Amino acid sequence: MQYQFLGIGYLTWITFLPILGMIVVLLIPRASTNAMKWTALGATILQLVFAALIWINFNPALTGINDVSKFQFVEKATWINLQGVGWFGHVVIEYFLGIDGLSLPMIVLTSLISFVGVVASWNINKAQKGYFALYLLLDTGMMGVFVALDMFLFYMFWEIMLLPMYFLIGIWGGPRREYAAIKFFLYTLLGSVLILLVMLALYFSVSIKDPVTGQMTHTFNMLAMMNPANYDPNSILGGIGTYWRDVAFIALFIGFAIKVPIFPFHTWLPDAHVEAPTAISVILAGVLLKMGTYGFLRISFPIFPDAMLKYAFPLAILGFINIVYGALCAMAQTDFKKLIAYSSISHMGVVLLGIAAMNTQGVSGGVLQMFNHGVVTAMLFLVVGVIYDRAHTRGVNDFGGLANQMPVYTGIMTVAFFAAIGLPGLSEFVSEMLSYLGAFQTFQWVTIFASIGILLTAGYMLWTLQRVFLGQLPEKWKGLPDVNGRELVAFVPLMVVVILLGIFPSILLHPMNASLDHLVDFVHRVGTGLTAVK
Repeated sequence: MQYQFLGIGYLTWITFLPILGMIVVLLIPRASTNAMKWTALGATILQLVFAALIWINFNPALTGINDVSKFQFVEKATWINLQGVGWFGHVVIEYFLGIDGLSLPMIVLTSLISFVGVVASWNINKAQKGYFALYLLLDTGMMGVFVALDMFLFYMFWEIMLLPMYFLIGIWGGPRREYAAIKFFLYTLLGSVLILLVMLALYFSVSIKDPVTGQMTHTFNMLAMMNPANYDPNSILGGIGTYWRDVAFIALFIGFAIKVPIFPFHTWLPDAHVEAPTAISVILAGVLLKMGTYGFLRISFPIFPDAMLKYAFPLAILGFINIVYGALCAMAQTDFKKLIAYSSISHMGVVLLGIAAMNTQGVSGGVLQMFNHGVVTAMLFLVVGVIYDRAHTRGVNDFGGLANQMPVYTGIMTVAFFAAIGLPGLSEFVSEMLSYLGAFQTFQWVTIFASIGILLTAGYMLWTLQRVFLGQLPEKWKGLPDVNGRELVAFVPLMVVVILLGIFPSILLHPMNASLDHLVDFVHRVGTGLTAVK
């Protein structure tokens, strides 16, 4: 069934609405800053509307990780068609969009966080035209990653995201913004180069029949890349279980691991978070980190199931390191924002541990944790932004006794902190429980040691809560105002989601369960059922 508005598919609308908003922002006179803000807000609100329409019309029972007929809201057309000769031959690149239960939570998360980010950007007073134009371009890049089913298109959106994020940190960031922006750019560019090389190797290894000419042609179609029958046995990636497939899997892993980020590729994240403006920190932690783990599940695991099963245990070890190392680093911080940045590294380790288990509970918990962490960490960075706007300091030890001075703010921060700890009744409890439950079935001792992270998280979160909100309020902070209406507009939707998913997690688990169950079955069936081709 085709879902269209004005003859254009829903996925095209939700992806390119921000581009339309960007064009309008660029046409607005420089002095009309309010018009720019409201245009950006309007584009993200319309995105949310389309996300809601997609959610409402999504069929949870329809699933097939490598079957286009089982994807929903599919839009497919020939984008580039070159009749060439020589090494490349006939090149066909498709405009191929579609979603399943894996991508549905991510497009909802991206729409929600993009809206919240615009609200958090309302007090940007430097070069607003450039800021909101780049912000909307970033929005399109993020959304495109989660709906693209052609690897060339996926890579294009992946790269589109890089440029605006570099400038948003480098121009509107803190005192060390240039250093943080360049570090982010270089790390991410290294990952992009590795992804590009694997993409080209896959292109020359996979061939399908052209429906028009009937000739065999290479393809960037991700779903075709998941089918072992489409590989040339003599190609570089054609032999299941062979050396070059291991190399390609590891290269892809590094490319996506930088984005997560996974130890030891994580060092760009604290600098980027500390120097980025509040809204960009919200986007960075809320959405961009999830692009890495999404890449594992959409590309790495189903295309290289043999290598995934071979390296599952090392992936689990890296998840354990992320969890404990990130938590220990967070505990040592006195900068509020850097503390939250390291906590993100720890919580993304839970995602990696869950998906490395490659069973339904672990993968479902990992994807749910991706969504929940995106919402909770957005709240946490907004919390830091609120106090920094008022006090112009992020030192955890600079405060104390704020509970009486800012009671509403204290209540919001308490919900965010206890959600991050994994308190029952709040969203992250369910996702962490499922991740650890799935991991324990496959990696018992790794999971037992990784659970130390739960205690460490409670330690640094409660310690921070105590230092900031309890005790004697310093005299200089007695005039701090509580949260205002604009800030509540950003906080309330996130709080509603945190509480709602804590009580009714099936709202999100139900639509994604069938797809993730099929992904797990596919990886095990293909990864273990084929013999290596010499």
